[in-house]
Amino acid sequence: MLKKTKVADETATGQAGIKKKSKVPGVMITQFMEELPEGKTTPDFTRKPIGLTIQEGKFAYFKAIVVGDPTPTVTWSRANGEIIFHPDVCQQKYDPASNEHTLEFPKVAPEDADTYKCFATNEYGRAVCTVILNVIEVGFSKTKELQKTQGEDATEFRKRLKTRNPDGTREEKTMDANEKVWEILLSAEKKDYEQICIEYGITDFRGMLKKLTEMKKEREEDIAQFISHIRTLKPVEVKDDDCATIELDMDLLDSGSKIFLYKDGVMVPFSKEDGEGMKHNLKQVGKKYVFTIKNLSKNDAGLYSVDVEGVNVFSTDFKVPEVDFAVKIQEVKAEEREDALFQCVLTAPMNEIKWYGKSALLTNNEKHEIIVSEDKLIHKLIVRDCLPLDGGIYAAVAGIKSCNAWLVIEVEKDPAKKAKKAARKTTIAGAGNDEELLRIAKEQQERYQKEMEEKAQLAKKAQEEKELADAAARAKQKAEAEAKAAAKAAAKAAAKAKRAAAGKDGAVKKTKKKVAGAGEGAAANGASGATGGVVGVGSGSAAGGAAGATGGGGAAGSLVGAAGGGAGGAAGVGGRDGSGAAGGTGDIEGGDEEGGSEVESDEDFFEDSDEDIEGEGVGGKGKEGVKEGEGEEGGEKGEGGEKGGERRKRVRAGPLVPDTVIDPGVHFHAGLSDCKAIIGEAAELECKVSSEECVGIWYKDGAEIQSSESLTISKEGCFHRLKIHKVTEENAGKYKFEADGRKTEAEIAVEDPPRFDKEELEAFKAPVTVKKGHKATYKLSYIGREPIKVQWYLEGEELSSEGNINIETSDGTSRLLLMKLQRKDSGEIKIKLKNVFGTIEAVSQLNVLDKPGPPMGPLEIVEASSSVIDFKWRPPKDSGGCKIQNYILERQQVGRNTWKKVGPIGPEAKYRDSDVDHGRKYCYRIRVETEIGTSEMMETEDIQAGTKAYPAAPSAPKVASAFKDCINLTWSPPADTGGTSILGYNLEKRKKGSNLWGQVNPPNEIIKGKGFAVKDVVEGMEYEFRVSAINGSGAGEFSTPSEFVFARDPKKPPGKVLDLKVTDSTYTNLSLSWNKPKDIKGEEDEAKGYFVEIRPAENTDWDRCNSNAITMTTYTVKGMKSMAMYWVRVIATNDGGEGVPQELDNYILAMPPPVRPRFTDTKIQSFMIVRAGNSARFTINFEASPWPEVTWLKDGVPVSKKVTISNAEGTSQLLIPSAQRSDTGIYTIIVKNIVGQETFSIEIRVTDEPKPPGPVDLDENVPGTVTISWTASPDEKRDDRLHYMVTKRDSVKRSWNTIADRIFNNKFTACNIMPGREYQFRVYAKNDMGSSKPSESPKWLIPAKKEKFTVKMPESKACDLQCPPKFLVPLKMHTAPQGYECYMSCAVKGDPTPRVTWLRNNISLNTNTNYFISNTCGVCSMLILRVGTKDTGEYKIVAENALGRAESSTKLAVRE
Repeated sequence: MLKKTKVADETATGQAGIKKKSKVPGVMITQFMEELPEGKTTPDFTRKPIGLTIQEGKFAYFKAIVVGDPTPTVTWSRANGEIIFHPDVCQQKYDPASNEHTLEFPKVAPEDADTYKCFATNEYGRAVCTVILNVIEVGFSKTKELQKTQGEDATEFRKRLKTRNPDGTREEKTMDANEKVWEILLSAEKKDYEQICIEYGITDFRGMLKKLTEMKKEREEDIAQFISHIRTLKPVEVKDDDCATIELDMDLLDSGSKIFLYKDGVMVPFSKEDGEGMKHNLKQVGKKYVFTIKNLSKNDAGLYSVDVEGVNVFSTDFKVPEVDFAVKIQEVKAEEREDALFQCVLTAPMNEIKWYGKSALLTNNEKHEIIVSEDKLIHKLIVRDCLPLDGGIYAAVAGIKSCNAWLVIEVEKDPAKKAKKAARKTTIAGAGNDEELLRIAKEQQERYQKEMEEKAQLAKKAQEEKELADAAARAKQKAEAEAKAAAKAAAKAAAKAKRAAAGKDGAVKKTKKKVAGAGEGAAANGASGATGGVVGVGSGSAAGGAAGATGGGGAAGSLVGAAGGGAGGAAGVGGRDGSGAAGGTGDIEGGDEEGGSEVESDEDFFEDSDEDIEGEGVGGKGKEGVKEGEGEEGGEKGEGGEKGGERRKRVRAGPLVPDTVIDPGVHFHAGLSDCKAIIGEAAELECKVSSEECVGIWYKDGAEIQSSESLTISKEGCFHRLKIHKVTEENAGKYKFEADGRKTEAEIAVEDPPRFDKEELEAFKAPVTVKKGHKATYKLSYIGREPIKVQWYLEGEELSSEGNINIETSDGTSRLLLMKLQRKDSGEIKIKLKNVFGTIEAVSQLNVLDKPGPPMGPLEIVEASSSVIDFKWRPPKDSGGCKIQNYILERQQVGRNTWKKVGPIGPEAKYRDSDVDHGRKYCYRIRVETEIGTSEMMETEDIQAGTKAYPAAPSAPKVASAFKDCINLTWSPPADTGGTSILGYNLEKRKKGSNLWGQVNPPNEIIKGKGFAVKDVVEGMEYEFRVSAINGSGAGEFSTPSEFVFARDPKKPPGKVLDLKVTDSTYTNLSLSWNKPKDIKGEEDEAKGYFVEIRPAENTDWDRCNSNAITMTTYTVKGMKSMAMYWVRVIATNDGGEGVPQELDNYILAMPPPVRPRFTDTKIQSFMIVRAGNSARFTINFEASPWPEVTWLKDGVPVSKKVTISNAEGTSQLLIPSAQRSDTGIYTIIVKNIVGQETFSIEIRVTDEPKPPGPVDLDENVPGTVTISWTASPDEKRDDRLHYMVTKRDSVKRSWNTIADRIFNNKFTACNIMPGREYQFRVYAKNDMGSSKPSESPKWLIPAKKEKFTVKMPESKACDLQCPPKFLVPLKMHTAPQGYECYMSCAVKGDPTPRVTWLRNNISLNTNTNYFISNTCGVCSMLILRVGTKDTGEYKIVAENALGRAESSTKLAVRE
């Protein structure tokens, strides 16, 4: 059984940390929860990494094997710094076959030496083990020297960077590439190091990291002088509004520090106001600084640096690609739950562009899919399953170019369909123009390739011009070198000949060489010589050299072959018998040829000579003897004979590479591109070269490949293609095409995503229709790399095998069985397959048939006359999934019990019954009939045939417009028409003040419409109107009268309201008041009402607060968002319309009137004592408006992260979870807003029970007393409130009695010590938490002297004991802590007993209740219960009797 110990481990919040030991030594496991679920385990190591000591440059690795359920995640860390994962530095790998996790160092370096930790973590726990890597440094390292050189360059750069002008600005000069790369690396993320090094040609990755670490430390020291904290460094980011931003968060030590912006080392001016004038703008929001570059162009590219007071804090490289939109994205209208497609075409290839949706950056996920074509020109964004919330503006950003368009979601307007969740649609809105986009993309690609070819031609031409200039310079140098070489060679030849004649050739080195090769050459200066190449054969004449003599014929081969002509090699041959031979070029690997011979040659090593290689040319026979050659430069005469001669090294007199312009040959117009291939499908690689005659070779993983049954290699003009007919996993790998020394590579990644069988998929998509209670089966086969996750959905909800649902998946087939189906189960059936390579879906429809629902009311009576009843109704809400065949009707005459079957009437929801009797009432039952069955019935209300039923009153007429000679009215028909249709209306009018109504329309001419123009009016009179409806029974009741209206021309709208102002405000309400607008005749008429409108600052639309005009000139706006910004306006209105709005001059914040912060607690404690280890909690309430900023300080500095601060509305709480003595201090809360600030301080003292004092010593200074002294408690220095208490016990009274308390020194004198008694003392240390264990003194005993007892009777004399007052023990000086007790005492004698008076600053204290005064047997004492600053001063005690007066004084000091 393993022991478990609870510890405070770094686990997630709310988790318990339980540490336990592993069976593997050196592994510690932390369990995150008390009890683990069944079958789940914490991580553990079955094999832990082993420490390693290895030589520098070798391959080093650590291996670990972990177990746990769920499978743990393995991570590595090191003690000093972070691990840099890079192919050349360090790699983390996992082998699924052996379950081994490895950390590999390809070439271990000294800086890799460190202590490494391996972590295995899952949701239930974590296991960790430690391993050490030691690296042995050896020898001289070129890498180190290179690092040193680069380090010196970087150091020089930092020195130059530090050299600033007196005002903190940089020296005005453009930065070079070396300065740029280090400034970019200082601010770049680690994942970008490799790309930056490749771009700027840095090959020593380790050296760069080492120096970069040093530079970062140095920069951090510089930054710390001006910035306390810097974080959230965001590089240049192009937005969708034609601007780019640089963001960083930093806390400046001095808010007045100067901030500079540089571009490529040159200062850029910027403004701090967001205006149109400046291109660059700085916006500060709190601690966030945002630089904005507006109106982007190509000239804005460069390295941007932000400096603070001359110290570089951040740099970012802004690159502007040459790209634009050939086709911009267009507006897309999509139906709800349909996919939407945005697509665009670029003018140049880009791997990716940025997509924004409603100003938010979009990424690839289930909602949004980003697609890029193979040529990188067509970019698409698919918005899946569009909902109303997805509507808005979408934008595409490529480089500094952007375009945007609207996505409009068309929502279902039918309320019946709107209530039910719409089915998922498989169509894509915005698609359909793919062919046009492909055509445009092809044109753009051809144009782009043409531009690239033109640029390549220009570059080639510039290179040729440069090479010609270099060739001319080399020719000039060659001529000078030849002259020097000839003179030097002549001098050396003469010296050699002299030594050879003297026989002093003992310093030569003999080598045996195999002569092979063929060539010919002629000596121009008396010696035969020729130069030979390592590869290839050439011939030419020597331009001058010293003839060397060798034992056999042949010419020495040179290191570099010269095609066309040699440059004067010092290699001649002479025959053994004196015959000479012309030498040829030799081949290193050549075999023995005719005339070849193995010779022994002597070599001398001279300065400025090229080394010979093992290869000599073979020459034919020459003339007898060796003749002295003649030449322009004059060479040394060769000598032949039995002994042979000496051969010198050839002196090169010309360049190694001929001065010719080499044709660049074939180059690629379009290289290979990586592609992803699906197993079983075809894959093709294609490249384009510049020449149609070019023949190339294809390679796979380094091995040449040819056409076969599985793949075809073809060539069509400049295009070379490799096509794999049916991809398998063996086809994955790197493919290379090589032609004329040029090559291009691409990788084919073989994927096996889930796929459906096409025939089965088509059958699956067909809708399935079943009857209620029956079952439905869906089955679909698939292929793909296992494991494949199969999910079934019904109407978007995932299904699982339970109840009436059964899901079976096995051997590439999945089957869904739905049993006992109900009508509500109808909807979309979807199967979703997912593996590591992708996801695929298939959709079908399920329709469950059932009986229809009953018809729906209300019943609409078209006609109810004496001979016919005609009525309509609404179809059923659910027809059961079938078409309605008939409506079945039954009729009952009211008063009878029988129902008469009218019969099926067809699918139309209406019926006309002509078999009725005048005046009788009828009731009908209606059922729906489909092929599945008949619905429940709907019973109608009673309908009477042929009785007079008058219509109800219409609505009150409304005045549409009024003029001096005409008033236009409108009204609405009555809700109750009396069972028949409305034939027309009668209209009446009445003047104001009159009781008589007059009909407007003639009696025999009813008004057919729902409006009428009344022209029989008198200008200036005021009228009201009423209307009645007429049906077949006659005219009904009149409506309520309309409002009074004047017969006059329309009024003018009113003007602006006056003196609009805010009278009160809260976080949710705003009170306004204003005055009526002026009445200007002919221009602005009197206002009849007012509308109040508000607009949030971030919106452009105004919202009307009151739907009906108010007549009062005050209004309260409610429901505002707290601290939100609003614009407010008031509009006056009258019959003439609405006037011009009057806005407030400035925006309004939804907040109460400003209130200076103040604390609301009536009693706030200013001192708190907390036991060490316990939590300290202090809560304080306040009020302030607007919301204040709350800051807590400890001893004047911000509190540490250990302290938890909780702020809520009107309150703040400080919590120290586990207080330590170091947390003792004065905590100050600062509540600050725009009005002012308020502070309060509380002293929190964290202490614990004190440790006992040291050894106690006893000493007798005065007879009858004992002085007790002791060593101070160890806590005395840490606790200024610590004091001591002394207790005593003697041999007579065995109990312990306190004789002194609140002693702040380490000494006390005990009185009344009697001889013959044994005393013992204890000393306690005390503080606010209590007292310590006692420290006991040794026993104290003064033996009593026994003398002979003699009784002497004294003579009785009169004794006078009277005496004036005298202080035996005066008052002592006192210093007491604030808030503690202070005890003063003294001893006085006198007879008669003196009267004692206490004074402070000469004011009597005897009657002051704040002081406790006592006088017992001459011992006078005074106790101050709680010392405060008011108690500071001089204290005096006066003793008086009839014989005299005595005084004693002291001073009391109070310390905080």
